[in-house]
Amino acid sequence: MLSIENLEKELKMEKLESLYLLYGEELFLLESVLKKIKNLFGEAIKGINYITIDETNCGELIADIETPSFGYERKLIIAKNTGLFKKEGKRKSVEITTLRERLNQYIQENIETIKNSVVLVFIEEEAEPKQELYTTIEKMGIVCKFDYQKPIQIEKRMKAICHAYQVQIEDSMLRYLIEGCGTNMQELINEIRKLIEYVGEGGKIQKEEIDLLTIKKLESVIFDLTDSLGKKEIAKALQVLKNLIYQKEPLQKILITLYNHFKKLYLVKLSLRYQKDIISSLNLKPNQTFLVNKYKTQANYFTERELKEILQDLRELDHQYKIGWIDLLVGLETILCKYCS
Repeated sequence: MLSIENLEKELKMEKLESLYLLYGEELFLLESVLKKIKNLFGEAIKGINYITIDETNCGELIADIETPSFGYERKLIIAKNTGLFKKEGKRKSVEITTLRERLNQYIQENIETIKNSVVLVFIEEEAEPKQELYTTIEKMGIVCKFDYQKPIQIEKRMKAICHAYQVQIEDSMLRYLIEGCGTNMQELINEIRKLIEYVGEGGKIQKEEIDLLTIKKLESVIFDLTDSLGKKEIAKALQVLKNLIYQKEPLQKILITLYNHFKKLYLVKLSLRYQKDIISSLNLKPNQTFLVNKYKTQANYFTERELKEILQDLRELDHQYKIGWIDLLVGLETILCKYCS
């Protein structure tokens, strides 16, 4: 399996293979690589030398490979979300299994023909490495899994973008940006480009610009609110809540996010007491592991009993709001004041 970085290097060197399987959760980088493959391929006319395949017509794939691309040297075939690489459950689809076996055998027997006449790219959300078709493509072409990037990888990519525009940003500010805006590559690139435009060539991105221009994720704002709550700073906690309402965040969404956040703090408490792995307890993805220290710090603001009471209060507020006994905003403010007192 080829890493994302090595695949990007190969494409930058204009090295185009004939067989790809690209899959995973990091869709922005996946689509970026797919765009580079298309650009390297050159002129593509749909129906002539450019064919798209999905689960509705994947049975035509072999026929499309064998059909000449009249007037062109090669044909580009993008087979997206075909279902051919999914892990099979107890109830197997006979049609998909048969097609997978046919395609696997066809690729093995006709790989030279494919190399000479086709660029075949499979794009999938998930893929089972134990399947024979997966193994065949890995042996005869390129397989690349697009996992969510870890913070250090994201920082490297953001810094490269800043460097390209001759804009400076310190590593600490990159971490601050990621902590506030999340780890979604598309959203982060939108935010970093906004900051680059603001400071201009030769400028430097500081905390002031990040606070002024970027859109913080709700989950990040909840961290700020919890910090104020833990430090018994009621005015700041209420101001964070008012800012969320001003930004038109639905109160029900704030309630749910707040509940989930305190549930994680409670799980951190239990994990520390019983010496369990916090990453596993919180089910954090690789791009979220940097949050562990923040969760641990905030969990120290509260006792286990307090966290259980907060969770109970939030559940009770949800019930009372739904039956019309209390205004949701009043209820949230009451709970914040209770635990800041």
